[in-house]
Amino acid sequence: MGVRRLLGLLLAACASFLLPGPGCLARPCYDELVAPLYSSSIGASSRYNIFYSASFARLHSTSGWSPDPRDKQPWLQIDLMQKHRINAVATQGTFNTYDWLTRYIVLYGDHPTSWKPFFQQGSNWTFFGNVNESGVVRHDLHYPILARYIRIIPVAWNPRGKIGLRLGLYGCPYRSHVLYFDGDDAISYRFRAKKISTMEDDISFNFKTVEQDGVLMHGEGSQGDYITVELKQAQLFLHISLGSSPVHATEGHTTVAVGSLLDDQHWHSLHIERYGHHVNLTLDGEVKRFRCHGTFEHLDLETELFFGGVIDQDKQHLTYRQNFRGCVENIIFNGVNIADLARHRRSNIRFEGSVGHYCQDQVNTPITFAGINNYVQVPGIPRRNRLAVSFRFRSWDMAGLLLYTSFADRLGSLEMVLSEGQINVSIAQPGKKKLEFAAGHRLNDGFWHSVQLVAREGSAVVTIDDDDGAEFRVAHPFQLRTGSQYFFGGCPKPASITGCRSNQTAFHGCLQMLNVDMQPVDLEMLVQHRLGKYADVFFNVCGITDRCTPNLCEHDGRCVQSWDDFMCICDLTGYKGETCHKSLYKESCDAYRVSGKTSGNYTIDPDGSGPLKPFTVYCDIREDRAWTIIRHNRHYATRVTGSSVDQPYLGAVEYWNASWAEVSALANASEYCEQRIELHCYNSRLLNTPSGLPFSFWMGRNNERHYYWGGSRPGIQRCACGLDKNCVDPQYFCNCDADHTLWRTDKGLLTFVDHLPVTQVVVGDTNRSGSEAQFLLGPLRCYGDRNTWNTVSFNRGAALLFPTFQANHSLDISFYFKTTAPSGVFLENPGSRNYVRVELNTTRDVVFAYDIGNGHENLTVRSAVPWNDDEWHQVKAELNVKLARLRVDKLPWVVRPAPPQSFVRLEFDRPLYVGAAEHKMRPFLGCLRALRMNGVTLNLEGKANETEGVRVNCTGHCQDPPVPCQNSGLCVERYSHYSCNCSISAFDGPFCNHDIGGYFEEGTWVRYNILPMSLYAAREFASIVSSPWQPLPGYNLTSEEVSFSFSTTSAPAVLLYISSFVKDYMAVLIKDDGSLQLRYQLGTSPYVFALTTKPVTDGRPHHVNITRLHRTLYTQVDYLPVMEQQFSLFVDSKLDSPKNLYLGRVMETGVIDPEIQRYNTPGFSGCLSGVKFNSIVPLKAIFRPTSVVRPYSIRGELVESSCASMLPLTTILIPPEMDPWYMGTEFPHVHDDGWIGIIIGFVTFLLLLLGGLLVLLYLYYHRYKGSYHTNEPKAIQDYSGTVKPLSVRKDQNLPQILEEAKGD
Repeated sequence: MGVRRLLGLLLAACASFLLPGPGCLARPCYDELVAPLYSSSIGASSRYNIFYSASFARLHSTSGWSPDPRDKQPWLQIDLMQKHRINAVATQGTFNTYDWLTRYIVLYGDHPTSWKPFFQQGSNWTFFGNVNESGVVRHDLHYPILARYIRIIPVAWNPRGKIGLRLGLYGCPYRSHVLYFDGDDAISYRFRAKKISTMEDDISFNFKTVEQDGVLMHGEGSQGDYITVELKQAQLFLHISLGSSPVHATEGHTTVAVGSLLDDQHWHSLHIERYGHHVNLTLDGEVKRFRCHGTFEHLDLETELFFGGVIDQDKQHLTYRQNFRGCVENIIFNGVNIADLARHRRSNIRFEGSVGHYCQDQVNTPITFAGINNYVQVPGIPRRNRLAVSFRFRSWDMAGLLLYTSFADRLGSLEMVLSEGQINVSIAQPGKKKLEFAAGHRLNDGFWHSVQLVAREGSAVVTIDDDDGAEFRVAHPFQLRTGSQYFFGGCPKPASITGCRSNQTAFHGCLQMLNVDMQPVDLEMLVQHRLGKYADVFFNVCGITDRCTPNLCEHDGRCVQSWDDFMCICDLTGYKGETCHKSLYKESCDAYRVSGKTSGNYTIDPDGSGPLKPFTVYCDIREDRAWTIIRHNRHYATRVTGSSVDQPYLGAVEYWNASWAEVSALANASEYCEQRIELHCYNSRLLNTPSGLPFSFWMGRNNERHYYWGGSRPGIQRCACGLDKNCVDPQYFCNCDADHTLWRTDKGLLTFVDHLPVTQVVVGDTNRSGSEAQFLLGPLRCYGDRNTWNTVSFNRGAALLFPTFQANHSLDISFYFKTTAPSGVFLENPGSRNYVRVELNTTRDVVFAYDIGNGHENLTVRSAVPWNDDEWHQVKAELNVKLARLRVDKLPWVVRPAPPQSFVRLEFDRPLYVGAAEHKMRPFLGCLRALRMNGVTLNLEGKANETEGVRVNCTGHCQDPPVPCQNSGLCVERYSHYSCNCSISAFDGPFCNHDIGGYFEEGTWVRYNILPMSLYAAREFASIVSSPWQPLPGYNLTSEEVSFSFSTTSAPAVLLYISSFVKDYMAVLIKDDGSLQLRYQLGTSPYVFALTTKPVTDGRPHHVNITRLHRTLYTQVDYLPVMEQQFSLFVDSKLDSPKNLYLGRVMETGVIDPEIQRYNTPGFSGCLSGVKFNSIVPLKAIFRPTSVVRPYSIRGELVESSCASMLPLTTILIPPEMDPWYMGTEFPHVHDDGWIGIIIGFVTFLLLLLGGLLVLLYLYYHRYKGSYHTNEPKAIQDYSGTVKPLSVRKDQNLPQILEEAKGD
């Protein structure tokens, strides 16, 4: 019996392998369905010729299907002979031609006269087709099609060819158990036990109907549990409660709505999965995940479960509901096929009424108007004095032409328009005022509405939805003679030929049940062009869809839709943008301070585009910071009596204008927060003892309990007096714990940000006689922004991994970066199909790349200057169903509108990578900060790991370089390494420590042009026009910095001379006695400074440093102390108009100081190196030219030499990894592979073994220390001889003794 029962359970669990839900025996439902069909099952509207008939429309066939070029509405139809579950569609062009589809529509249905378009996610019914004739493009459907018939409607094709199609469908047969309910029927499934209690449930079934309301399923229990599935206004509602209890304040009722326009008479698949509180509700591929209210987890149902309605409603607690009218199939409840049980009339199925086992459809032939110039033209009986037209329509559009007809005998026209959701009728007649009237209200709601117009001479009646109360009658004199043509949905062009002269826009929506002159329009004859005309319409299908379900407008934005698009109304939401995603308000008071605001009430939004709503706070804005202040209901003292530990007083803190979550978001984003808490106690204890359970405490963020009081620190159960050791009773750590019968107080500030705000104060020791306590709480005060400077630096190829980014339909990313690298990926979140990535593609391009279901796309912001300038740059990227855009700094947004009816598929199944792409590809080297995604700041610092090359803060190698840049070289941060910029240094080399100098033969000189005459004239003119006190940019005339090295043996000489366009100059001379002298002339007379008193003509290198700041002069020669000297106050502080710099000799025109002239002959002979005057490096310009312009002149022989180079005081130790000449430690490579290695190893082993045996023999024969057996007599030593005895070993290390012995 046990084996049989187990087998029965397994078969029951797997019995649904032919049904929508997968079973354990289910095979993959991806069989090719078109290939095995007979040719009779593949039909088409027409064919190009016999070689392009529908029978060739199979994948990989030798031809393909092409329709007749005259066919205005071509289609290809597949009859699968029975109902199938279709999971994928594939297309291919016609073999060896230029014929293929680029876009097409998929229709499906149970009958060839009733179709429904398949809408992809995003409500797009157009599938992308092929790009060539041979490739197969396959679309996996986001929910399966359940149908027998499939029809393909070509929309666009290759312009170089014609329509060509080979089709593939993938799925499997679908077994269906159908029940039909006529509105008065119902069935119930009786449980084996009187009641069931389930922790998890799995319910699924399919349904179709033309009604907007009806109960599909209902079950309930005596403890308040119930589950109900019903249609309301063509939406599906799930009501569920797992029970309610008077002990628990939380209500257990939960209602969730899904879907729209479900009254389309086509199958819809419902699947409900529940585990405890968590429920997945799936309808036609749309999934809603939610959590049931209440505290219970089991669903307790009694006796039976109803379908199609409720039997004996008076015995149920369910209020009256209309029964379902339509078809239901494959009802599965926790593995039980209830539909199959009902078909076989099992005893546990109870029937109400006559439930049928077939699906009876109503025959309606809708027409879809979806084109720009769509219309239907039908004939009428002319010249009648009574006009009668009726039809049904459904639409989302605010306006559109429904009907137009011209009267006979040129008596005018009648026009019916849908405008602002109502029916407007206007009758125009020549020479008379236009007669206009309206009826109905909000008729553009997407539901079917009937319109009946009856007009006679002098009167007209419009009836909406067969409601006599909605009739509109008008009595006005006008003449009526019906015309011969009626135009529905629009007017054909040109009006002069067609006679349709309406200026209204075309109607977009569906029409059905057209009646003209009290006779129904024969649509079959219309399709065959035997009656009337039409254009841009689809017959037997209503292609309307609800683009506002699900609502893609965020933050409670209102969705307004038309036939092919939707728009979000963001008024009164606090947000803006295409989908109400971006916040209107700043994140904090500090942001208002930066923008120049003063103190006052402001609305802030700490999480930006996140789910939390903005709220109003008071901003106390000061010069250095802005305090954000949030008040609450506990600002004044709250008196507590009668509370105990078992039944404490719970003082909930309700913050003004904000929820706990919103206030917590503010505290979490702040640099510092504080909140004062006070407890005044009278014979009431607070924390009692450090190890005991406290009587009172407070609760903070995430409802966590905290057992420390104001003024204390987290983790220690004390008050402020316990830290200061000044409590009234030294053996306690709070004043209140002394339990005195007088008033005591414990108060202080709570400052640990991660615990704030205070959400509840719990007081528990006021139940004794005379006990009383009063507590009060100050406002929450915060300042600063700790998210803006959440910074890390990437110093080598590494990536920070964060959880997979979860987004619905919108995405925004913002961050700052700083780098010197040419490229790198800032962040990437990959998925199996979709991804988003922001990267520095080149030095001038920032790219936002993504694939959200429409293929690879990218946006690029290109800059005129490089982004890798080691400065902070801000990046903002946004992506939603309407558009994608990217912005860097203040450059204009780069915007790419999304294709119409797009769907943003932000489904990622891999971690978020920051700092590199997946697998550490294309790593970013530099700094990132303030990374926010959908309002959530990612904690970069918390993920930083220095061992992996990610440091906290923006730190690189220049902060503490292993080898500093020398001689005014600038450290350039490369983050993975660093380099030295020697452009303003007189040296070069990796660390600007390689001297650049030259050897001057006697008479050799160099002139470097500081300021040419043309620029001097421009400078003088600028000084006259503006002000003489404004120097020419680039010349600091009040300070100089001069440095150089030299070596020589000759004197006198001029080492360096700075001339000017006036009498000012500066010179460094070697006097006749070999000493070094500095001469300055600033205005009137020269100043002379002796740099050395000793000769410097010793042939050794000497280094000179001269710096002047206004009237203060600093000089240093070699490594002597720095000398400070002052110029007179009567001397000008400017070296005015520097002209030329001379090295070796002065060859200036004009008057030269006689002292300079005296030392100028015969000229300097020796070496000069490292010459620098402010930013001018003449010798480097000569020997290391970087420009084609030569601002210098040379006379004589000048040869590059480093003979004047000074050795540094300390040796620069270059690490091996930075030494370009380091070759690494060399190890001999021994090839020990193969038999040679084995032989060598074996020989080595034998040699070692032999050596060991010899050692053992030696030890054995020399086991007696200091003696041996011999027959020879011992030698007699002569201590007076000249030969040194060899018996004492340590004497060998004493050479002085040997010398004494030799001396003796």
